[in-house]
Amino acid sequence: MSTEMPPQRRDSEVIQILATEHWSLLATRALTYQESLGRVNMFLTILSGAVIALALVAQADHFGTAFITVAIFMLTVVFFVGIATVRRLNMLNRDDFIWVVGMNRLRHAYLELHPELESSFVTSPHDDLAGALTTMGLDTNAAPTLGTVFHGFITLPGMIGVIVSAVAAAIVALAAVGFGAPMAGVLLAGVAGFAVSLGAILSIGYRSFRRYGPAIHANFPTPSKPPSS
Repeated sequence: MSTEMPPQRRDSEVIQILATEHWSLLATRALTYQESLGRVNMFLTILSGAVIALALVAQADHFGTAFITVAIFMLTVVFFVGIATVRRLNMLNRDDFIWVVGMNRLRHAYLELHPELESSFVTSPHDDLAGALTTMGLDTNAAPTLGTVFHGFITLPGMIGVIVSAVAAAIVALAAVGFGAPMAGVLLAGVAGFAVSLGAILSIGYRSFRRYGPAIHANFPTPSKPPSS
């Protein structure tokens, strides 16, 4: 007696398994977004509490030595939490990239079973970096514009990185005030602290992004376009 499964039944079970895994990845992405927003809210809450506390200290000390000492200490704690938040957001973005790659592979499996559905998908069935970015809504073939150049600043790590760099600028400026620097020196110190901090955060984020592609071996890479004549 033949125990071979009928093709229709096999396809039905395969689609059911793929759909279950697809929903699992969607749920995991939702948890990733939830943790990202939770990290951001935690950082902003700590920052807001520190600003309120410093306002009370300033009223009591009238921006004297005690205020500068307390402010540097509290803002250093805020800066540490901010750096940890940016680092964790980069890690979560890397995890989200993996989930997107997984869903692209499942989409490729759907198309292997029913290739006639290809025109119905707006996302990519390819599991390389280009395919993942296409699924995320980023056109990898578009010419760079002012919006794409500054896209990193509107992401969660980029936005929090700017705020963290402002905190770093405040710490350096307060330290300059404590050492008796003139106003011009305080401004230059603050600008330098902001630039160094933001440059380091952007550099770390860029290196993390460049590792997205090699992080996973592409089983179904995006076909290369033939050169235009």
